Amino acid sequence: MKAKNPTIADVAARAGVSVPTVSRVLTGAARVSPAKRELVEQAIAELGYRPSAAARALVSRRPQTIAIIAGNTSRYGYAETIRGIEIAARAEGYTVMITVVESADEDEVDRAIEATLTQPLAGVAVLKFDPPGVAALGKIPGNLPVVALSGVREPNMSQAVLDEAAAAEELTEYLLSLGHETVHHVRVPPSRKVDGRTTGWRRALRRANAAVPPVLDATWEPRSGIAVGRALAADPGVTAVFCGNDEIAMGVMRGIAEAGLRVPGDISVAGFDDNPLAELWSPPLTTVRQDFAGLGRRGFQLLLNAVNGTDDRRHSSERPRLVIRASTAAPGPRR
Repeated sequence: MKAKNPTIADVAARAGVSVPTVSRVLTGAARVSPAKRELVEQAIAELGYRPSAAARALVSRRPQTIAIIAGNTSRYGYAETIRGIEIAARAEGYTVMITVVESADEDEVDRAIEATLTQPLAGVAVLKFDPPGVAALGKIPGNLPVVALSGVREPNMSQAVLDEAAAAEELTEYLLSLGHETVHHVRVPPSRKVDGRTTGWRRALRRANAAVPPVLDATWEPRSGIAVGRALAADPGVTAVFCGNDEIAMGVMRGIAEAGLRVPGDISVAGFDDNPLAELWSPPLTTVRQDFAGLGRRGFQLLLNAVNGTDDRRHSSERPRLVIRASTAAPGPRR
């Protein structure tokens, strides 16, 4: 049986003092004689007692809760980023609360922010992946430490970033290097008018003097990619497609297959994010690996620095990595 973690009562019993005396030593709320303080500190060391987050908050007189505000918690990138924040926060003795903002509607955002601010907070991390995240970020009081986590860097805010534009540019250049005359793009809903993935795609095509096809929009629902895939299969000029995330890419591949074409024999398809299912798909999906958990850890560190006043660094950026798999190839004759 796993040994029970020692409690404040265990410390009191070992030191031969009362629980309130141990509490006073931990919090510094009142004077304790040097002799009793020494007994308590010795008992803490012998038992390996670690004060709870609540006790540490009393000692520091500072809140020990970090709020995460996000537009979603179940999609791969969101869930992994939240996991990265939570693990890093727990290691530093902080607890985490999560608030979901379901839309960018002002009343909805106001209600979510109001509910979040009812708790004493050390700081706030906002996942700025979508319009609800962008809207929520603008509502955080200026006196509260805050960090944004996203794929597009913006000025005048503390921010951890995955450089999506540079990665999308590299992916598009790779597809062009295979001999495709251009690359079509299926976009997931952007956080603002244009997202980093679309920006990088367009930049690469223009640098190569390649045609820039109209952007095709999908929803966050993977099945929305199926109809897009069928439409792309009906266009004989389509030989390569870059999708805004892996789930949509899987839907597009399904639509292409239902139209009687092959991936990559007739149309190459690439995704973005490197969802764990990407390498298990058939064929395995060329994509861009985004370290979302690392984004969460980097974002929390920026927030912790602001909370503690230990570092004035306000930005942390990392470039995602291209992962080449079997879903992309040189163009061949279409069926």
